[in-house]
Amino acid sequence: MVFLHRLPRWVLLVAVFVLLVIGMVGTGWVAAAAVLVLAVALAWFAFLNWPALDGSGKALRVVALAILVGFALGRGFGGL
Repeated sequence: MVFLHRLPRWVLLVAVFVLLVIGMVGTGWVAAAAVLVLAVALAWFAFLNWPALDGSGKALRVVALAILVGFALGRGFGGL
């Protein structure tokens, strides 16, 4: 099992940047998969922080997830 706190801080940043670039520049299902991986990571972090968030923080995370999933579906089906 890999623990994020054992990794250097820059590894997560580079991974997110690479997935974002693949999602923006790539086409088809490869780009959609990269954006969906980002959405899953954001959902996991939102889940971990959910009890500590107020209403606006929760709403912001739900909206961000909806945008990422919508963008991924658009890339997957060729709409964006």
